Amino acid sequence: MDVKLEKLSSSKVLLEVAVESKKFDEALQKAFKKNAGNFRVQGFRPGKAPFHMVKRFYGVEVLFDDASNALLNETYPQAVAQTEISPVGYPEIDITQIEEGKDFLYKATVDVYPEFEVAEYKGLSVAKPSYPADEAEVDKEIESLREKNARLVSKAEGSVIEDKDTAVIDFLGKVDGVEFEGGKGESFELEIGSGTFIDNFEEQLKGLKAGEEKVVTVTFPESYGVESLNGKAADFEVKVLDIKAKEYPEVDDEFASEVSEFETLAELRESIASKLMEAGKKKEESEYRNNLLAAVVEKTEIDIPQSMVETQVDRLVQDFEQRLAYQGVDKKMYMEMTGSNDNGLRDMFRENAQKIVKNDLVLSKIIEKEGLLATDEEVTAKAEEIAGQYGESKEKFMEILLGSNRPDLEMEIKTDKAFALLEALAAKDAE
Repeated sequence: MDVKLEKLSSSKVLLEVAVESKKFDEALQKAFKKNAGNFRVQGFRPGKAPFHMVKRFYGVEVLFDDASNALLNETYPQAVAQTEISPVGYPEIDITQIEEGKDFLYKATVDVYPEFEVAEYKGLSVAKPSYPADEAEVDKEIESLREKNARLVSKAEGSVIEDKDTAVIDFLGKVDGVEFEGGKGESFELEIGSGTFIDNFEEQLKGLKAGEEKVVTVTFPESYGVESLNGKAADFEVKVLDIKAKEYPEVDDEFASEVSEFETLAELRESIASKLMEAGKKKEESEYRNNLLAAVVEKTEIDIPQSMVETQVDRLVQDFEQRLAYQGVDKKMYMEMTGSNDNGLRDMFRENAQKIVKNDLVLSKIIEKEGLLATDEEVTAKAEEIAGQYGESKEKFMEILLGSNRPDLEMEIKTDKAFALLEALAAKDAE
């Protein structure tokens, strides 16, 4: 097999592969044996017609797909190993010659791990963020607890719907006088100002009393996601069943004992302040590390393969869909609510994906330049640390981590070392 390599850019190559005619003819024979039972030739029992008769009746071209696929699967990895490239993603294959008795020729264009020089990462001057646990932050946490423990109570008779109230409503939507799917609800609790419903639906309910009815007219967005509703005006017959408002607990010792393990409000505030301080330090460290890396990334020029970006987009979209499912919202429902589509969803994550890929490439280059490694002892310790969270299943989880998940553990350790190095170099240069 002959392979020629042409660099199209720092992140894309072209392989021109020539496979000997003998290998291609052997692949044709294998394809014939694989499909022999599918050929029907007069005078022969099914599957018993010889190769030359099948070629005569069907044409040898009928075997080309199976033969070429088998050869590509066999020879492309060999061509990659022979040229010592590091592909990312699948190649684009262009078969330039396929004929019995002749060499099998094809071109493979593929993205490769990009060649680049990482920018100088010594002497970085990056400001350290600060997140102190002041009284205002403690007050916010207390208010959040108060919000979580608020209860909805019906407002006094004669009260009207106001902003932040919860209106309990029946509604029936129609477009051009015809009901549509998803346009009906009973005893639906709608928080006014939440933006749950389209257009200014919620705004039009303000001022209504329990027992009153109103026709609310709204317009669906042009890109709502449902063909029959896109850009259409809709009338909703709405009846207000009840109006509820949040009733908040008093912030005192009793409140503290009900929402926490502490007996007094002072103890609760002290605990919150301590946790905020710890979280603040972790956030400061994380942001400082990210800022150090960002300073290097910004100065580093990389021709990033688009296939790497799209793979990262796949991961981000998958994570997003899992978060939606956790919240009880499937992707289809989200699309309808936001008027989006699959392409729009991917576009939403593409810029972040580009950033993640570039960050990973720069980190990997620093790890390579500095010769950072993960020892067996460090990998085992990291696995024990993670598995320790799984109680009785610790041993089983350890086995998984040290097996198929070992490369991830090693990369996590090497990444931590790379960040620690950046911090140490920055601290040294600041002295």
